[in-house]
Amino acid sequence: MTAAPPLQSSSSAGVDRGSAPILRTEALTIRFGGLTALNSVDFEVGRGEIRAIIGPNGAGKSTFFNCLTGVLQPTSGKIIFNGEDITGLSSDKVSQKGIARSYQITNILPNATVLENVRIAAQSRRHGWNMFAHHSAFADINEKAEAALGSVGLLEKAGELAANLSHGEQRNLEIGIALATEPSLLCLDEPTAGMSTAETNDTMALVRHIAQNLTILIVEHDMEVVMELADRITVLHYGAILAEGTPEEIQTNPKVLEVYLKT
Repeated sequence: MTAAPPLQSSSSAGVDRGSAPILRTEALTIRFGGLTALNSVDFEVGRGEIRAIIGPNGAGKSTFFNCLTGVLQPTSGKIIFNGEDITGLSSDKVSQKGIARSYQITNILPNATVLENVRIAAQSRRHGWNMFAHHSAFADINEKAEAALGSVGLLEKAGELAANLSHGEQRNLEIGIALATEPSLLCLDEPTAGMSTAETNDTMALVRHIAQNLTILIVEHDMEVVMELADRITVLHYGAILAEGTPEEIQTNPKVLEVYLKT
């Protein structure tokens, strides 16, 4: 897989790694009846960072992602993105603000072409969900879609049905769909799940490539991937932050070793 130069995001237009955090949460809490899925989480991620979020099953990782991206509404607390309070916004409004995500299960349109999958996402960002206008009316949409495909190494397969891609290519197409919404923060949920070693290595290279122009949050169970990619790691346990630090610090943290990294 050969990737094109990083897709320029209209939200970020390059990464200023020395500025204030791009995202922070204040006492973020979600309760489902008597179950506290997130418990007063104070979190921040620096602009231009690759931050991994890890933890045992049921630690609250997917709930956290769903809350950040508007899929779930918090019971209490705040989400501040680019200095703006986005707490409680719907997922489409969160996307408009510049946060995109992928999912654990591939979320593509299998009977649409690779280009059509990405073009729909690009159109939602620029013009809203205008499904009745012919795509040729939006030259800028086609350009953005092709740029997103170039960034994930799939431009040569633009005309193929998404269903005909390999598993690894489908996962990377989903990243391309996210990039087409022009985010400044990309949330990747298990991006290497089910991949072969070669596909995993390709996806790791892709993440490093697109991180030149984006901030990335990644939930990942493969510890080799996490330790290789992440600048910093946040460990969740029972809906709360157990520890944060560099990969080296997390690998030697006694609390993390006890609850998660022990074999």
